[in-house]
Amino acid sequence: MTQDTVRPGRPVAPAAPAADWSLVLPLKPLARAKSRLAPFAGPHRPDLALSFALDTVTAALTAPGVGRVLVVTRDAAAGARLAALGALVVDDEPGGGLNEALAHGAATALALAPHAPLAALSADLPALRPAELGRVLAAVPTAGRAFLPDAPGLGTTLLACAPGSPLAPAFGDGSRARHAAGGARELRLSGVESVRRDVDTGEDLAEALVLGVGRHTRALAARLGYLPRQGPSGAPLPG
Repeated sequence: MTQDTVRPGRPVAPAAPAADWSLVLPLKPLARAKSRLAPFAGPHRPDLALSFALDTVTAALTAPGVGRVLVVTRDAAAGARLAALGALVVDDEPGGGLNEALAHGAATALALAPHAPLAALSADLPALRPAELGRVLAAVPTAGRAFLPDAPGLGTTLLACAPGSPLAPAFGDGSRARHAAGGARELRLSGVESVRRDVDTGEDLAEALVLGVGRHTRALAARLGYLPRQGPSGAPLPG
C-alpha cells in the first residue's frame, strides 16, 4: 500500500446517498402473517407470506445501490430461508409491533453501517423488480426522510432516511398520511408499480401476478392454481 493509496493527491468525492443502502424488512411469525389473506388462501396463508418475503429479499439484494438487507423476524424457519438468500436476520426483535421491530432493525443497520442511507421496505412485494427499487432509492433526497405510497394510496411500502436523519417509522393503516404529516417527503414516481404493489388480499395477489412475481411466489401460485389464465397472445384473460 503506497502513500497515495492512503492519502490521495486529490479530494475524493463522498459516496452518493443512493449507494450502499441498508434495507430493513419486517416479517411476522408465519403463523400470524398476512391475516387478511386468510379468507382467500386458507391454510396456504403462511406459505404465501414466506414466498412473498423470499421474492422481496431476492429482488432487494440485487437492486442497484443496496449494500445489505436485514430482516427482523422471530420466525426461526423463515429466518433460515432468508439468511440462505443472503439477508442478515435480526432475530432478537423486542416485541411491541411493526414499528418497534423496524426501529430495532434500523438500530442494528446503523451499528453495521453508520454512514449508509437506510430504508424500511415492506416484505410483501412479490413482484418487486430490482431496477424499479433502485429508481426509488435514487430519488430519495440527500437530507431528511422520504416515502413511497402503496398502490391503493393509503399506506406505505418504503420509508427512507438519509444518513444522520431518524427513520421514525409510522407504518400501519393510513401510514401515507402519518409519514407525510411527520415531515417525510412523498416520492411521486411513475413506472415503479412493483415497489408499490404490496399484497394483503386476494385481489392484491391477482394484481401482483399480472405484474409478474418472483420464482417462489410463482411456483406456489402455480401449485395452488392461482396463476391468471392466458390467451394465445400471452395476455391475461378475465375471470
